[in-house]
Amino acid sequence: MDGSYRHPADEKKVRFKRNTVAGSKRNNVIWILTVTVVSFMISAILAIASSDILKDAAILTSFLVILLIILVNIIFDIIGTAVTAADETPFHAMASRKLYGAKQSIRLIRNADKVSNVCNDVVGDICGIISGAAGAYIIFRIIGHQESVSWTELAITGLITALTVGGKAFGKTIAIRNSNYIIYKVSVIIKFVTDKFSFIIRKRKARK
Repeated sequence: MDGSYRHPADEKKVRFKRNTVAGSKRNNVIWILTVTVVSFMISAILAIASSDILKDAAILTSFLVILLIILVNIIFDIIGTAVTAADETPFHAMASRKLYGAKQSIRLIRNADKVSNVCNDVVGDICGIISGAAGAYIIFRIIGHQESVSWTELAITGLITALTVGGKAFGKTIAIRNSNYIIYKVSVIIKFVTDKFSFIIRKRKARK
């Protein structure tokens, strides 16, 4: 064995400190419970709503819904991957120059675990439920009630899976290579939306 790959003589002396970026254990437990409950409620509501909406929709409309949901899934997966790969350092220089959206970028990166959890897991699962319901509806409309698995069912299910997995794989490559740029653009959008909402709220209060 090459000497550079040998274990240290006393492995007990090797110590790794815990990362403190993720926050306190109490906050993490609260976040986990909150996101679990919210995900369950949203998934259940959207599953029922998507079944009712797609019930009267045409097959082409259902295909378009699937493509749209897959696209949303890929976009949020890109954001979730980018926020874990982004570097906080350049955004401090941008914030010192008061560039639009720089502070929001820092907040996103400092809460990368939560942002990634929402984008990759919560949104990903919800999109999976809706696209699965739409795919099941298309299969039912084409082949009706059949006990055996048909080629149509395999083709549609495989296509949805391939587009989702392939799109996410391609998106992760883009996210890692352009993580800072993606997070900054997302932060600009967040800043714009929050400013608009704040303006509307202040305007309503002024009228009262």
